[in-house]
Amino acid sequence: MGKKPHNRGGHGPKQSKAMKYQIRADIKVNGTVQRKDIIGAIMGQTEGLLGDELELRKLQRTARIGHVDVEMESKGGKVHGMIIIPSSLDNVETAIIASSLETIDRIGPCTAKISVVEILDIRATKRTTVVDRAKELLLKMVNSGEAASKTVIEEVRSVLTVGTATSYHGLTCGPNIESSSSLIVVEGRNDVRNLLNCGVKNSISADGAGEIKQELIDLANGKETVILAIDGDRGGEMLFSQLMEMMKVDYVAQAPVGQEWELLPQKTVTKCLSMKVEATKFSHQLIKKQKDDDKKAGVEDKNWAEDMEETFVQKEAPAEVHEFFDHLDDLEPKKALFVMVDGTVSEPVGPSKLAKAAEEADGAIAIVFNGPVSERTLEIASTAAIETVVGTKAGKGYQERDDVKSWLVDTHR
Repeated sequence: MGKKPHNRGGHGPKQSKAMKYQIRADIKVNGTVQRKDIIGAIMGQTEGLLGDELELRKLQRTARIGHVDVEMESKGGKVHGMIIIPSSLDNVETAIIASSLETIDRIGPCTAKISVVEILDIRATKRTTVVDRAKELLLKMVNSGEAASKTVIEEVRSVLTVGTATSYHGLTCGPNIESSSSLIVVEGRNDVRNLLNCGVKNSISADGAGEIKQELIDLANGKETVILAIDGDRGGEMLFSQLMEMMKVDYVAQAPVGQEWELLPQKTVTKCLSMKVEATKFSHQLIKKQKDDDKKAGVEDKNWAEDMEETFVQKEAPAEVHEFFDHLDDLEPKKALFVMVDGTVSEPVGPSKLAKAAEEADGAIAIVFNGPVSERTLEIASTAAIETVVGTKAGKGYQERDDVKSWLVDTHR
């Protein structure tokens, strides 16, 4: 029996910057086209128009321009819709990007007209919403007669901390563990109680590093996101290595060195949760830390490192990646294809034509290659803003990247 697909480079694209503006443009096409055709035209026909600094593909890779969305409807052989582009550029650069859209006059063989309707200031809209809602909340407090005896911060905190610890198959937990789409797994019952005091209601205790209950494993495996919150000591790291072998763990939030979750103040709890890292990345950091410690002590335990890597990297690939793996069966060796945003696939291409084909594959979300993934393969995907690469094994110069997810699988699985 072969190995299951596993993540060898589970890092997604860089986190998006805070968007300041939103470009909204009306589009009319005299013919029937798809979203990917419109997005492809936007990327292709503006390329080279404004110079390298304002090239849309590069701006997307650096998260200065967000995902291009198209809301459209087709009627009577014609298409009418709205193009929406978020931007973290300044107002001048955003206006230039917006005006460049109006130079597009064809979508494939069809004539088209794009007109910028408006450029929204997202921050101003949010500020208005915050002010209006704050006025409502303050008015309720005043009318209730409690505002005179409590500060605004105390009033909000009193709402957040409502709720007491409950039990789930004998495990101490918050009241929202079953209804929430995410789950925070902590070591002990006092950790759960401290998180409840900080307003976190979806945590559950693993009851230390003893026998892990099957009910906890089943609960975690059914959640969209599982965060493991461990203490900042060796015991926390041991709990991580144990749970990673037994159940789903997506992220790790570690307390500061030498500190425990049951004693953390609210600000530190919030900070640690916001600074969570992917479980696979944390495992590699842990392996490196152990190797460094062994080296300083004059000891090299290679078997330990190999065992750790075997434990951590063989993580089950998500469903959408399994769909990409299915395409490998239809590919000849050393051939690649592109998976588009609508689920369709391109014709197979060889390695020598991969770079050119990637640049022309507008709307591609993945490269599936029946062969070893090299450093060059990942560079091609990065340049073309393709987020995912699937291959059979690590090739020449292969190294994980932050802007491209790479998944490797034994084809004899």
